[in-house]
Amino acid sequence: MRASSFLGLSMASMLALLPAAAMAGKPPAGFSATTPPPPAPRVADGSIFNTAVGYSSLVTGAQARVVGDAVTILLVETTSSSKTANTKTQRSGSASITPPTQGPFALNPNALNASSGSSFNGQGNTALTSTFTGTIAVTIAEVRSNGTALVRGEKRMLLSQGQEWIQFSGILRLNDISMDNTVPSSRVADAHIEYAGNGAITRSAREGWLSHFFNIISPF
Repeated sequence: MRASSFLGLSMASMLALLPAAAMAGKPPAGFSATTPPPPAPRVADGSIFNTAVGYSSLVTGAQARVVGDAVTILLVETTSSSKTANTKTQRSGSASITPPTQGPFALNPNALNASSGSSFNGQGNTALTSTFTGTIAVTIAEVRSNGTALVRGEKRMLLSQGQEWIQFSGILRLNDISMDNTVPSSRVADAHIEYAGNGAITRSAREGWLSHFFNIISPF
C-alpha cells in the first residue's frame, strides 16, 4: 500500500472518530417553520362571512390549533441524579494438621499449618446536575386525530464572533396549550432540543481534532 493511500485511510479513520458536533459547521436541516396550507377556494354563496380565513371561535379564541400556528415553548429542563455504591468483602481460612512427633514419620507441627485471607473494599460516588432555561417559538407541523400535534422550530442568532442556534421538535397535547400559546417543555413528548454554535469562540473552547484522536486511542 502506498504512503498516500495509508495517509488517506488514517485521516478518514480519525474523522470517523470525531463527534458530529465537532464537525458541524451549520445547523441541521429539518427544523424550519411550517407554513399553513392555502385556504380552500370558496364557493360563491352570497355571504361575506368566511370561516376559512382567519376565523377564531369565541370558545378557543386565538389558541394555536391548526398547522402553521405559532406556539412558544418554555424551556425548563432540569436533570439531577446521584448514585453511591459501597462494596466490602472479606474472607479468611486456616488449616492445621498435627503430625506424629516421634518415630520415622515425625515432622515439625508448624510445617503443616496453613492459613489464607482476602479482603476487598470499594467505594464510588457520582452526581450530575444540568439546567437549561429559555424560550423558543415553534410552529405546528402536524395535527393528529388523538388531540396531539407535532411542533418544530429553530432560532438562529448571528453574532460578531459566530452563529448560535436553538432547535426544538416534539409532540404536545393541544389541551396543554395555554391561552397565551405557551407550553412548558416538560409537557412535550419525544422532545429534541439542540443548542450549538460555530465561530472563533466555539472553536477555541473545543478540543483539537488531533488531540481528541489520540485521547481516544490512548490506553492510559
